[in-house]
Amino acid sequence: MPGKPASFAGLLLLALSPPALADDVRHSEGRSIYLAPHAGTQPVIDGTADEAAWARAQWRDINYRWLGPPHTPEDFSGRFKVVWTEDRIYLLGEFVDDILYDAHRNPLVQYWDDDTWEIFLDEDHSGGNHQFNHNAFAYHLSLDNRAIDIGTDQKARDYSHHVESRWRQQDDRIVWEVAIDVYTDAYVDGGSDNRPMKLEPGKTMGLMVAYCDNDGSELRENFIGSESVPSGPKDRGWIDAGLFGTLTLTK
Repeated sequence: MPGKPASFAGLLLLALSPPALADDVRHSEGRSIYLAPHAGTQPVIDGTADEAAWARAQWRDINYRWLGPPHTPEDFSGRFKVVWTEDRIYLLGEFVDDILYDAHRNPLVQYWDDDTWEIFLDEDHSGGNHQFNHNAFAYHLSLDNRAIDIGTDQKARDYSHHVESRWRQQDDRIVWEVAIDVYTDAYVDGGSDNRPMKLEPGKTMGLMVAYCDNDGSELRENFIGSESVPSGPKDRGWIDAGLFGTLTLTK
């Protein structure tokens, strides 16, 4: 049966109520679109990048200065590309960094203040907060190929078992290859039942990369990323997955 007619007060309340939030409100405007072609043969992670799969992917720049003073291309410049297989995503980074610096031998101490390639990954492209949860991961890759992020216990943890990482010096460049197992937000630190996802064409994820550059100071001197940060603290990618771009896996 039909309901009662709405009162004038009820109609006014409906008119003044804000609309339901759309999914994309969890993502900042102006995010990049990244396309990752399928790699017929998985790349060998050895810092040489001579596999045919890499030729199918597009270079993308790391050129937004989040922290630090202006720097020259000789001090730092960087770019990256992405491919995938059913088991992993693969990133190739190419960097110019005139001084490689790793002052903190304990990988869990001030890892962000050494030269570090940081890869932010949001498995379901949901955006939102990931500071002390696994809604997204922010893997800090050190020069000794460790992968560090904050765990749900709010402490730095070693997630090197998620990531295979190798780099080599080639002329004036660093060539850095990385393979990452992709986990959902159900990942449990220390759990025995964590299993990486199987990937397929059409899947979308959140992705952003950055580089911490330090030429010999106590603190990092520059922090440069692949995405713009239109407002608020520019280094908050370790908290806000809404800053990430959209990565789509293609055939």
